[in-house]
Parts: sequence; structure tokens; C-alpha cells
Amino acid sequence: MKLKILLMTTLLATGAAHADGHLPLKTMPDDAERDYWVPEQVNADGALEALQAVVGAKAVPYKGTLENPLQIALIYPSADTSDFWARNYLAMTKRLEELGIAFETTEFASRQVEHSLQATYASQVDQDADLYDFVIFGPSELATQADNIDKLAANPDITTFVWAFHTPLKYLENQPANWFDFSSAAGALIICDYMLERLGNDVTYAMNRGIPGITDNQRSGDWAACVEEKGNWQLAYEHYGEYTREGGFEGTSLMLQAYPEAGVIHNANTAMAMGSVEAQLAVNKAGEVFSTGWGGTGLELDAIRRGELDATPMRMGDDVGAATAEAIKFHLEDRSDELPFVFLGRIQIAHDEMSTEELDALQTEAFRFSGVGALER
Repeated sequence: MKLKILLMTTLLATGAAHADGHLPLKTMPDDAERDYWVPEQVNADGALEALQAVVGAKAVPYKGTLENPLQIALIYPSADTSDFWARNYLAMTKRLEELGIAFETTEFASRQVEHSLQATYASQVDQDADLYDFVIFGPSELATQADNIDKLAANPDITTFVWAFHTPLKYLENQPANWFDFSSAAGALIICDYMLERLGNDVTYAMNRGIPGITDNQRSGDWAACVEEKGNWQLAYEHYGEYTREGGFEGTSLMLQAYPEAGVIHNANTAMAMGSVEAQLAVNKAGEVFSTGWGGTGLELDAIRRGELDATPMRMGDDVGAATAEAIKFHLEDRSDELPFVFLGRIQIAHDEMSTEELDALQTEAFRFSGVGALER
């Protein structure tokens, strides 16, 4: 029999609070300009820091008992080049094992651009909700999958988590229990400041952007606004590569041919960064342009070590998966009201001027559960 969990504290803290108008907990001056909330206005004071501390510490085993293993469904674009999804999965499952929580998983994989396939998976899990206790949804794009998030969150038989987004949409009638992500907006400002300090002012740049939406608005839009405002940088060209390796290759090939004045190429995810590197290598121009990635995945770090990529905002990647495991434990213990509504992992800059030892230390910390080095996919 499927384990049934009554989560009254979660309903009070999230979905019911939204329905009753209790979110946000704090207002901000630009609220009217956004259709989403930012983490600092929906998290109770200290909740994020408390969970970050738990995630960074040794696991404290779950003291309860389960009649059957938890059933966890995962709907995410794990078929893409980025190992972000696979690492999240490994970190979550290994942390659950450390917590002593028995579980079984069912994965529904897609590519980032396969929006319709994700919608089909969401409907399938919603219809079969009696088979699952938790569903983890990594949307192909937040606005595109908003109806599916709402649908899953409305189902009382399953607890819904969202991975890879940290901007709860105001217009959702039913909020998921918790959101887990790294802040693309924070990462954009961190890499902006690093590049301004390293490269200076009055730089001409080009961008391989992803898919129009919140993620790219922050990773690309916020970064561009920062370098333009603080460093008087000038945009030569922007290409929407749909977060694919092919898109990064095509965009970079065009940039190198038609916009040789661009001394920087910004890539909004791992797949496009790898495609960008391939395009530069194909015409023997690797190292002539300052190229960035996003996320600090194993593939990106290997490219930095080879001198093919210059810098990336590096997520302490296993934080999200480990935090998800801890959140499951909190839900089982009826302590979900102690969780931050939005969990954020840490971001640091990895770059080609770091020593091998420094890069290794960052990688060891970031991938403490999923393992150092590129994953075999």
C-alpha cells in the first residue's frame, strides 16, 4: 500500500497561504513589475540558513518507521548534456541513504526543449498519484510548465517539489511544497563582478542565450545589464541557442565569422558552452575569445583545465539534491513548516587562473555526494 502522508503544516506554510493571500511574507518595491516572488520575500527569517547548515553537516538519521519504501517520481530534462540533473539525483539518493529513509524512484526523462513530453509526463504522474509519495519536477521552462506544476501541486495524494527554479509564480493557484535551486540572478551578478575586475571596461561581447523566460532573463539579461551599467560593455550579437550544444555551436560559429570584434562569449548553460568550445576549436580560435559557461558542471571544469573555457559561476551542485532529501525527512517528521519555501545553494567562480589544487577543492566540495569528475551518461 502506498504511504499516505498528511502535511497540514505544509499546506499552511505554502499552498493555503497563497490561497489566503498570506504570501509574500514581505513586500518589495518592484513587486508590481514581476509575476513571481523572489526568495527573500517568501522565506521566513533564518529558514534558508538553517537548512543550508543541515545540508552541510553530517546526516542525522530519520528516527521514524516506514511501512513501505517511499515512492518518488522525477520529471526532469535529464537527457540533456548538463550533468546537473544526474548529480541532483545522486546527491538526493545518497543523502536519503545516509538518513536511513527507504525509497524507490521512477524517472521521466526528457530534453530541455521537449515541453510537450514533460506535459505528458506530468499528466501521467497526476493520474497515477496514488503510486507516488513525492514528485520532483524540473521544468523545461517555468512559464511553459506552470499549468503542470499547478496541477501536480493541487493533487492531495502527492507532495510536489520543484527543482532548478527559485521564483515562485504569483499566479499559481496551488504552490508546490518547496522549491530548490541556485539563484541565477545572484550567479549573474557574481560572474559580472568577476569579469569586470578581470577584463575591465569598454568590452564588446556576444551571448548564446537559452530560451526566453525567467532563467535566461536572469542568467543572460541580468548579467548583460550588470556589465553594461558597471563597465560600459557593448553587445555585438545575441543568439538564442535553446540551451542545446547545437545552439551554442551555431551561435558561436556565427559570432566568430560575423562579429570578430566580440572579445567575450557568454553561454547560458553547459550544453551551449560545450558547443561554443567545439566551434572555437573547429576554426583554431580557442583561447582567442574569453568564454564562460554556467553551473560549473564536470564538463565545464574539464574544459577549464584544458584551457578551452575561461570561467563559470560554479554551483556547489550537490546542495540541491541533499537539501531535497532533508526536506523529505522534514515532511515525514511533520516539520515542513521549518523549511524555507525556496532553498538556494551556494555559487562560487571557477576560472582558468585557479591552480589545479584550488579547482579540485571546489569540485570536491561541490560534488561530495555525486563524485568528482565527469559522469558517465
